[in-house]
Amino acid sequence: MEDPFGKEHINTFKELLQTNVPAATAKIKAYLEEQDKIPLNIAITGESGSGKSTFVNAFRGLDLKDQSDAAAPTGSVETTMEVKPYPYPNFPNVTLWDLPGIGTTNFPAAKYLKHVGFERFDFFIIISADRFTENDVKLALGIQKMKKKFYFVRSMIDETMRAEEKTQSEFNAEKSLSIIKENCIDGLLKLQIESPQVFLVSSFDLHLYDFHLLTKTLERELPAHKRDTLLLAMPDVHFEIIRKKKEALKAKIKYLAFLSALTAAITVPVFSVEVDVAMLVKATDKYKKSFGLDNMSIENLALKSGLPFTDLRAVMTSNLSVVVINKELIVKQLELSGFQVTSFLMAAEEVSRLIPLIGIPAAAAISFTCTYKALEDCLNMLAEDAQRVFKKALG
Repeated sequence: MEDPFGKEHINTFKELLQTNVPAATAKIKAYLEEQDKIPLNIAITGESGSGKSTFVNAFRGLDLKDQSDAAAPTGSVETTMEVKPYPYPNFPNVTLWDLPGIGTTNFPAAKYLKHVGFERFDFFIIISADRFTENDVKLALGIQKMKKKFYFVRSMIDETMRAEEKTQSEFNAEKSLSIIKENCIDGLLKLQIESPQVFLVSSFDLHLYDFHLLTKTLERELPAHKRDTLLLAMPDVHFEIIRKKKEALKAKIKYLAFLSALTAAITVPVFSVEVDVAMLVKATDKYKKSFGLDNMSIENLALKSGLPFTDLRAVMTSNLSVVVINKELIVKQLELSGFQVTSFLMAAEEVSRLIPLIGIPAAAAISFTCTYKALEDCLNMLAEDAQRVFKKALG
């Protein structure tokens, strides 16, 4: 969904307050709600045993030993016998689809795309544990013909590199990776794949090798309204991802601040403060989940990194990261940082009540400024905690 206010993003309060305020409020609310519901469907496919299910679990930030119903089953034999969705734990609108292995007896390549219902997917990731095969190429050509995006992933590259190191007298990791990628690309070009994009990935160590390049490519090539949808759901496996998440979340603060301003203009005293604080709670909880600072995400990271849960928690300095978000916590944390949020909001209401004509725009302006700063402070605190946790877990 495009920004309903175009490039200028509503330049002044005056423009809003001079129009239909309830309609403007409804428009912003609808925009924010739809942003949280934008669907993104990612197909993970390849030959049997290529590591599809392991990649699905890693991409969703799960511990690869996870045997719960939330995890895609993994094994040395073909474990995916049907098209199965795996939503992101904190972002159910983003779904990874673990597809059956192409080329198996049950799913020959010629009928594969029709069988899995290719129309529903935004893009495909074709995975191979070694060289890309004839079936991989047939699938890619079919997807190419249907004008869908697809990307090749060489999984288990960590195992390949260990083998390379053992068999080379003068091992150079960077050179070996370059040769592997070039060979993959050359082979695909010879089989009529147009501009193949190949990424070398280890599902056990997403922060290494090419996973961050894959995420950059997806960000560049996805439609604008789906970029942030994927970004906010992805696990924090690189400092760059944390930075971009912060930017994406900050870009939405102005809409929440405008809602606060409009609420101050049309509601009765006290109710406006309650609405604003509830908004802060909801937004901060979203920030926390986006940065993977909720208990479930930290537990998964602890298992993957081999560090105790308490060690990862210990590096966080904000109270927002360590307990359930509620209005008392938000207010207390902001006050600790020197920002008296409730005092500012109450002042806005008092101005509106005492000076009816001039007071309404003034109250809206105060409410906007207060809410914007409060959200920005909460976002900065959580982004800093996310960086500390990432550094502790992955170095």
